[in-house]
Amino acid sequence: MKKITLFIALFTLISVNLFSQDKTDKNKPKPIPEPEVSTTQQQVTIDGKTIDLTAKAGTVLLRDESNDPIALFGFTSYTKKGDNNHANRPIVFAYNGGPGSSSYWLHMGILGPKRIVINDPNFTPAAPYQLVNNEYSILDIADLVMIDPIGTGLSIPVGKSKAGDFWGVDQDIRSISLFITQYLIENDRMNSPKFLLGESYGTFRNAGIMDRLLSQGIALNGVIMVSAVFDLRTLLFPPDDDMPYILYLPTYATTAWYHNKLDEKPEDLEAFIAEVKDFTEKTYLPALFKGNGIGEKEKEKVAVQLQHYTGLKKEYWMRANLRVQAREYFQELLRDEGMTVGRLDSRFKGVNDDLLSQFANYDPQSSAISPAFTTGFLDYFYRVLKVNKKLRYNTSAYSQPGFKWDWSHRGNKRWNADAAINTGPDMARALNHDPNMKVLILNGYFDLATIFYGVEYSIDHLGLTPDRRANIIMKYYRAGHMMYIHPPSMKQFKKDVSEFILGIK
Repeated sequence: MKKITLFIALFTLISVNLFSQDKTDKNKPKPIPEPEVSTTQQQVTIDGKTIDLTAKAGTVLLRDESNDPIALFGFTSYTKKGDNNHANRPIVFAYNGGPGSSSYWLHMGILGPKRIVINDPNFTPAAPYQLVNNEYSILDIADLVMIDPIGTGLSIPVGKSKAGDFWGVDQDIRSISLFITQYLIENDRMNSPKFLLGESYGTFRNAGIMDRLLSQGIALNGVIMVSAVFDLRTLLFPPDDDMPYILYLPTYATTAWYHNKLDEKPEDLEAFIAEVKDFTEKTYLPALFKGNGIGEKEKEKVAVQLQHYTGLKKEYWMRANLRVQAREYFQELLRDEGMTVGRLDSRFKGVNDDLLSQFANYDPQSSAISPAFTTGFLDYFYRVLKVNKKLRYNTSAYSQPGFKWDWSHRGNKRWNADAAINTGPDMARALNHDPNMKVLILNGYFDLATIFYGVEYSIDHLGLTPDRRANIIMKYYRAGHMMYIHPPSMKQFKKDVSEFILGIK
């Protein structure tokens, strides 16, 4: 009996220890993998001059404010060989948006030493794709660091961190600010002229980072916004909110102008835009503000004018109660031709595969260029930059398990406005606190993803004094969201960005 009792006690003790050990093992952080960086020598020829570059592609171990490891952070950098005068050589930190996109669009479209040739504004045939010298790169005047946020590129959480710790407005601003600070310190670039360059959601991110870095004692020389958005309300169509309809109208008009859907197409696009804005502010806005109080005759008169400016029939505008959402416009403008227009760039068009649908269900621009960018970049990344092929490069975080963005933002707490996320106040605060900081905003006339009139509205409502408002420079392109895939706009992009950096470095 004593032997049986002893056996049971021993068995119980072993079981408890095994269970406890198993539970401890599950909670124990996984070992932190070593960062990997591939270093190669590259070249770019700009204006007939060849620039030798040291390229580094891989990951660094990112540490938090307590010096604890939190991520392997992916990046690709290009630095000019033989130029050790860091105080005179600007450095640009660049990224795309999403949120959830890696930086390969800007990398292979306009910034890096090589670029993918696109059949703009048509569909690019399948491989082999052309990878050519990028004569429009900024690497003649600045070093470049392409950043891939967590869940994209090679970037992954490590230690006690989880992916969700990085997926949110403030979380994203924090982690990228940490990376930039760490990179500047580790590479002796803290005293270099410093610039941010973000596209799309990357501009939304820029506004937060420029404020956060400044609050930590790191002043930026300049911030470049490509296809910007600061107030998310300008892009959405919430119930009973007329603002997005008003802000989208000029881009509906430029799209109709491009596709020859106007009864009387003016030659001067800029003058046409000014006319549409005047109609929007003096006629369309007051009409929408009246809601159901608008009379039938006035409503029909406005619908006639909307047909004149947008190419959509008066009857369509009447049925829509004078309010047409972007996805409806994509689908309706070329419906009679069996086509739909692009969201990111409305110059592109593709087959409308559901002529009865109210909303467009795909973006022809994305379908036209994505295979070339994705395949071309991955070939370049692994074959030319010689990154370890066992490391998976994620072009986006959308396929990552549990990917969900936290849209709350501490910068909106003053207004108790979590439902209307806006990093414009962050940008305004940074500009107010640093009179030397400059901002360059690049807008595409045919961008139906981040509309130029929405950017203008946001800037005009920041409450800046005239001297601070003068620090924001606006440029416009006859292209879409990725204006740099349009050959004439590539040249203008290079000119505008170079003049901006050289003018204030």
